[in-house]
Amino acid sequence: MMPDSSDNPDPLVPLDFDAERLAAIVVDHGSRRAESNQALLDVVARFRETSPIEIVEPAHMELAEPSIETAFARCVEQGATLIVVHPFFLLPGRHWRHDIPRLAAEAAAKRPGVRFLVTAPLGLHAGMGQIMQEQIDRCLAHAAGRREACDLCRGLDACAWRAGG
Repeated sequence: MMPDSSDNPDPLVPLDFDAERLAAIVVDHGSRRAESNQALLDVVARFRETSPIEIVEPAHMELAEPSIETAFARCVEQGATLIVVHPFFLLPGRHWRHDIPRLAAEAAAKRPGVRFLVTAPLGLHAGMGQIMQEQIDRCLAHAAGRREACDLCRGLDACAWRAGG
């Protein structure tokens, strides 16, 4: 949800924009592996279920479609004039600081009157520690035979104990 509730107790209402013209693009790196690219579509579908933002599009920074350019165009076609680009990345780096803002700026430059911002990546979120612990607990339970593999690991030998060298 945007912005952080500590900054605004009632997101999307008293802020300086029309919520109906707001869109979000969730962008990952992109992969040559179809399964990895499909995972972003699953993330976006789950985000759509809980977000008050009505226009939400997936994008890959490179290597796959939809690109940031394509996602930007889809948002504008649906009436967006303010686009929030959210990197589905864990930590800040070159892609967050340079590549994604550049690609978003190039897409926005083709659409007069459309503004955008790029949010911080996920790893800076205060809840990340809890998410990490939940994932560790889930994988430990699977390795101990107390639960089924999660969707990411199903059919793989990912959550299994291994002996070191």
